[in-house]
Amino acid sequence: MADVLTPDQRARAMSAVRSRNTTPELRLRRALHARGFRFRLHRRDLPGSPDLVLPRFNACVFVHGCFWHRHPGCPRTTTPATRTDYWGPKFARNQQRDAAAIEELSARGWRVAVVWECGLSVRKTPDVADALAAWLRGGDPMIELPGG
Repeated sequence: MADVLTPDQRARAMSAVRSRNTTPELRLRRALHARGFRFRLHRRDLPGSPDLVLPRFNACVFVHGCFWHRHPGCPRTTTPATRTDYWGPKFARNQQRDAAAIEELSARGWRVAVVWECGLSVRKTPDVADALAAWLRGGDPMIELPGG
């Protein structure tokens, strides 16, 4: 199926996609802040610029969009029908970059959490925040909080 937008319209739409301060990220930040957690945002001196950094707990949190970071089994993980020669490698690079950032953070002694966008709906965010809070207070080195 051909794209319903012109190349200029598609370029404008794609340039509007934010990488920071997304709605799921803001929901999680509000929920964690309400639970008493304080954090730094998007520390560029750390691999992958984690969305949330909690130095007190030696922990980093990534809020991954299901489409861009390829959440396995999620209905939001679709692949565009056009330009598959572009999208396949693009998604693969994103996943490789994510894995490298998590590995490097772990090697530096940071605990890492990955929270998926689909788990941060208005209704599910409190449960995800509670699970993340329990993980922060615990000692596990890594957690992935699935959505859906």
